[in-house]
Amino acid sequence: MQTRNSRKPVAATVTLLAAAFFAQGAQAETWKFALEEVDGSVQDAYAEEFKKRIEERSNGEVTVQIYPYGTLGTSQDIAEMTGQGVLKLANASPGHLGSLIEEMNVFNIPYLLSQDNQVNKDVLTDSQCIYGKLEDEFHSKGLELLTMYPEGDMVWTTQKPVRSPSDLNGVKMRTMTSPLLVAAYEAFGADPTPMPYGEVYGGLQLGQIDAQVNPIFAIEEMKFYEVTDYMVWAGQQQFTTTVVGNRDWYAGLSDDRKQMLDEVVDSMADYIFETQAQYNEERLEAIKKAKPDMEMIQLSEEERQPFREASMKVRDKFVEMTGDSGQDVLQCLAQEFGTAR
Repeated sequence: MQTRNSRKPVAATVTLLAAAFFAQGAQAETWKFALEEVDGSVQDAYAEEFKKRIEERSNGEVTVQIYPYGTLGTSQDIAEMTGQGVLKLANASPGHLGSLIEEMNVFNIPYLLSQDNQVNKDVLTDSQCIYGKLEDEFHSKGLELLTMYPEGDMVWTTQKPVRSPSDLNGVKMRTMTSPLLVAAYEAFGADPTPMPYGEVYGGLQLGQIDAQVNPIFAIEEMKFYEVTDYMVWAGQQQFTTTVVGNRDWYAGLSDDRKQMLDEVVDSMADYIFETQAQYNEERLEAIKKAKPDMEMIQLSEEERQPFREASMKVRDKFVEMTGDSGQDVLQCLAQEFGTAR
């Protein structure tokens, strides 16, 4: 039979265990990370690998909670929620982010990025033009730009073959809600039609739009190839995305947490560049298998040249929209990518 005194060590042990549990709980953090794409996408691959590395590096003290596209609203919604601190992290593509930070529309300019992906990797992950010149703009919107990466060539899927700007005359091409993207496809001769990502399949099926543009992995996972007949590579653009964090949250991280986050983000560059290439290669094979009669058109350099020349008007439009700060960023990036006119 236990006496009062014999129960003291048990009570003390329970108290200590409870204190340890609550101390651990106090240290635990959840980082909410929202994506612009669905499960199985390039952004999903990035987020899952990021989650794995952060949780391992933090010994489980940090949990990364991933929200695929559609679970928290539109791309515009999640960028704004990150700036407001509702989310800690998000993907934000320039097509949508450009409405918050005008200079980010520079990545919607056709034929700006290099045809050499090693150059693109170096610039997107370590560019003074991006991370230096635009830092204050991101901060003013409550955002911290952590990194950028490409998700593959933007490919047109159409109802008819396209080999010249005249082939796009009257074609209703779905674009993101970016005035610069609208200007780009007007310059190419198309009729640009902004439409939410989740409505594109139905829009193609019902004839509300005639064509759309996305990286190959997205064309496969969203089944856009089912409702179009041609895939066209014009080399005009790679789809790029940012990873942004809430500015106040990032600034308030302890030195150890901030160092961990920065090191994980830096370590992800090689992984995501290799992964996006693999995803797009595998998804192209899946499209060919699912729809053998899908015609693949690779424009030659000669065929691309009229599109490239037309795109120079888009650079002028960008400068008109953004003024001196935009011109500075454009000139700087064109030199870094090696695509200055």
